[in-house]
Amino acid sequence: MTRVGVVAKPDAAQAQAVLRQLLAFLRERKLPAVLEKETAALVPADPVTAVTRAELGAHADLLIVLGGDGTLLAMARSVADLRVPLIGVNLGGLGFLTATTTEEMIPAVEAFLAGRMAVEERMMLTARVIRGGQPVFQQIALNDVVITKSAMSRIINLSVTVEGQLATAYRADGLIISTPTGSTAYCLSAGGPILFPTMDAIVLVPIASHTLTNRPIVLPGIHRLGVTLQTAQEVMLTLDGQVGFDLHEHDVVEVAQSSSRVRLVRFPETHFFSVLRTKLKWGER
Repeated sequence: MTRVGVVAKPDAAQAQAVLRQLLAFLRERKLPAVLEKETAALVPADPVTAVTRAELGAHADLLIVLGGDGTLLAMARSVADLRVPLIGVNLGGLGFLTATTTEEMIPAVEAFLAGRMAVEERMMLTARVIRGGQPVFQQIALNDVVITKSAMSRIINLSVTVEGQLATAYRADGLIISTPTGSTAYCLSAGGPILFPTMDAIVLVPIASHTLTNRPIVLPGIHRLGVTLQTAQEVMLTLDGQVGFDLHEHDVVEVAQSSSRVRLVRFPETHFFSVLRTKLKWGER
């Protein structure tokens, strides 16, 4: 029997109504539901099993995320090691990752149970900070790893190695290191290329580079990067725009393809280019 985990963005306007609709369907199908604790608080009268967000992946064979891309990014980092497939139901705005509409939610779950849904594996990145020769921070990301200056800081200097060999240096407001999945996020707004999301590749995009010849570059996903901060000022490392860590001068941020992968569920007919046409209005004048 498929155990269905559910997490919702609690402050989303439709969250409670959509959650009740989903739980009614699961009860009708006699499918056990496990809810993240804040999500369970939206339906206090329902007799549901509630666990922490960190525990949810271990209790589910399918995870349904009700919210926006930010909610799905957070869950992706939590369950990536467990290979639990995720259906993202969009309760927010753009919704590149949460591509399933509320109207499509029940048909999507039915199709998944019948084996009619496509499951895409997306690569992730592992970022590790080395300070004084010792690791002081490590985290994974689905979209991107970003090094950026604070609001009051001046241009920062970064040195980048690829597979241990010096590749380039940047004088810029920062640097985005993106997965193909993240190529339609911050990477896109900074002038980076759009990559097909199931590729294994890493994109480097400088933010407001002081050198006009510094252009975005796409590298094979197997390459390991090292980014050394050569500026003594306030600089932040962020992952998926949700996890932050303060960097110091001479810190080295090591970035490589993670052994973890996220499994995203989609309708077979909802291919990447249909998403681009819908979300980015491709082909429209």
